[in-house]
Formats: sequence, structure tokens, C-alpha cells
Amino acid sequence: MNTFRLIVSSPDGSLYDGQAEMLALRGAGGDLAILAGHAAFVTAVQPGRCRIICPDGSERAGTTDGGILTVADNQATLLTSSFVWEPGAAPSRS
Repeated sequence: MNTFRLIVSSPDGSLYDGQAEMLALRGAGGDLAILAGHAAFVTAVQPGRCRIICPDGSERAGTTDGGILTVADNQATLLTSSFVWEPGAAPSRS
């Protein structure tokens, strides 16, 4: 499956910066999924669960208190004031 660059960032710093196959979350208009090549847009993000499908097929998930999602040029950026990874879901830091 094709991938896109995904950045999840909060005031605490970068929480995810890498390739993803899919990002699923709740936007201002309801549930949505971002895939590679998605049309450019900006939306408010509602509080709730976010799922990231990684290139190896694994899933990482966490909860956001809301924020802004921008998509352009095969890159999605989620800016949030708070993001908490589910147990075992946080990417390892090198």
C-alpha cells in the first residue's frame, strides 16, 4: 500500500514523524481516514481516538483532545494540545 508522511505534534514536541498508510480520526464533519494522495484540506479535529496504520501493517493508537489537521502534498500534520498514546503504542525513540 502507498504511504504518506505523518506528523503528530503537541506543545510537548513531536510525537510521531514518519510514514503511514492511514490515519483515522474524527474531524469537524465526522469520522475520516487519510490515505496517500489525499486531497488537500484543513479541518478541526474532535477529541477522541486516533489510529495510525504503519507501513508494516501494525497499528498505533492514541487519544487527542482535539486540534487541527492539515493535508497537502502527500503529508498530513496533526497539531494538538494533548495526545496520549495507548499502552504499547508509542513509537520507540532512538
